[in-house]
Amino acid sequence: MVLQYKLKSQKRWKDYLGKSKLKYTVTRYDFRLLSEDKKKILVKKGGYAKVMKRFRQIEFFKHRK
Repeated sequence: MVLQYKLKSQKRWKDYLGKSKLKYTVTRYDFRLLSEDKKKILVKKGGYAKVMKRFRQIEFFKHRK
């Protein structure tokens, strides 16, 4: 899965490299979650907490036996 972000005022999405690489706080950004090949959007657009919650859900069920 690929996590992307952009400032709310911008149009272009960038790959997320970590909180330490961001200029501003996470509240000023929009986030989205894509499949590994970047062809399917798993979470359209939302806040950091919402997108990370879904990311953790997917990871949990992916590794569950």
